[in-house]
Amino acid sequence: MQAQLTLRKSDQRGHLDHGWLDARHTFSFGHYQDADWMGFRSLRVINEDFIAPKMGFGEHPHRNMEIITYPISGAVRHRDSLGHEEDITPGMIQHMSAGSGIRHSEFNPLTERTHLLQIWIEPREQGMEPGHQSRAFPIHEERNTLHLLASHDGEGDSLKIKTDARVLAGSFDEGKRFEHALREFNHVWVQAVAGTLRVNGAALSAGDGLALSETESLEIEFETEGELVIFELA
Repeated sequence: MQAQLTLRKSDQRGHLDHGWLDARHTFSFGHYQDADWMGFRSLRVINEDFIAPKMGFGEHPHRNMEIITYPISGAVRHRDSLGHEEDITPGMIQHMSAGSGIRHSEFNPLTERTHLLQIWIEPREQGMEPGHQSRAFPIHEERNTLHLLASHDGEGDSLKIKTDARVLAGSFDEGKRFEHALREFNHVWVQAVAGTLRVNGAALSAGDGLALSETESLEIEFETEGELVIFELA
């Protein structure tokens, strides 16, 4: 099977600087609109956000979206209308199922800048019951392996999400090479978080994304120490 590859370079993304928020948008979002980049399969948003100290998003609503927060550095304080309040730090993954409606706020409680990925995936159904969950994963402690963070069936210790997708991540040493076989879904988005690497021959560096369709496996090689997130999609 010949995979179809599309590379989205970091400097091609939308960029909005609000002062307190410096945001890079892989797909169309808010005031950044690009008809060629409305999403990939059910993956609708990958925003790379840099949030200034003691700043953040005030309370606002969401509906019918599976929202994942992936901290890279710093911390974000989450509060929602279901009564949850917690600080999310690197290695922790937060999932908020907006469903029929939820309100939340996100705030950087630190005196240093917070760096994170904000990820939205469309749910398999509309109007489902909203929910919240979070968990720490050894992404940086147990290196050179992919950790399953979220899945449609809650496999292992992964967070159960209401969409047909699997989300994996890992940090890797320079020179690490491996193959990752796809078990259920043959559409994949790879997001480079740090370092330089090659995926099925395509060169990626931090901030780059790669869409692959009709593929059965990924051949990954890290040219430097780095980190990546993989989305397996129906």
